[in-house]
Amino acid sequence: MIATTVLHRGPITVFDHRCGAGPTDTPFVERHDEFCLAYVRAGSFGCRTRGRSFELVPGSVLVGHPGDEFVCTHEHHTDGDECLSFQLSPRIVDEIGGKAAWQSGGVPPLAELVVLGELAQASAEGRTDVGLDEVGLALAARLVDAFGGQRRPAPHPGARDRRRAVEAARWLDERSHEPIDLDAAAGASGLSPFHFLRSFSRVLGVTPHQHLVRCRLRHAARLLAEGASSVTDVAYDVGFGDLSNFVRTFHRAAGVSPGRFRQAASGARRVFEERLAR
Repeated sequence: MIATTVLHRGPITVFDHRCGAGPTDTPFVERHDEFCLAYVRAGSFGCRTRGRSFELVPGSVLVGHPGDEFVCTHEHHTDGDECLSFQLSPRIVDEIGGKAAWQSGGVPPLAELVVLGELAQASAEGRTDVGLDEVGLALAARLVDAFGGQRRPAPHPGARDRRRAVEAARWLDERSHEPIDLDAAAGASGLSPFHFLRSFSRVLGVTPHQHLVRCRLRHAARLLAEGASSVTDVAYDVGFGDLSNFVRTFHRAAGVSPGRFRQAASGARRVFEERLAR
């Protein structure tokens, strides 16, 4: 088993698990130390936990409850498996509610979960501007819904929530060049990550991470139009930690590369004319 940490932000940790075990490997007992959701993105494996057995295929979710023991089996599986695993703190799970859902052990591919699982994978690969921690919280909340749990209803945003959301949006804009995560933004607002994500999204219509990325893109467009800095310098100056991610994200938003956008800003009208003609 190879486990790579993809994200570690406050109450949420995400691992990329790749297991090459097969029928000749001897199963062994493991133990969940945290609340866990492992989205199976490739391969398959079996799991025995809480006196039940599950066969997990792409789109399935392995659900873990702290203290539960489990055994992964591979007697019918020869190609290993790959999972994107979310570990959440008890505080987050308590806020979401529906703890009974966390004792389900294994969940087959459900439409309401697979779409979020694939969104999580896209986020982990930098193919979307939704934060991986945000998708993890959404996946946990949807799991509770899928099992009929009593998730706490989201209150209609009042004046206080609206004010907090606006202040948070401005706070993110002012610090968008810095490495900011959901936990830090929530702490600055005096809220838990789950409450902050839910309130911010309901008031402004985008998630905090989406807003942060768009702030960075706005600042990048301004710098590119001014033309004084290189594309690489612009990427790092506005807060992108990776040049390729900046180029990909900017192209997705503008329809042209940062370099072509700079050409358009300097008077090359054909750049956007070519784009519109497609």
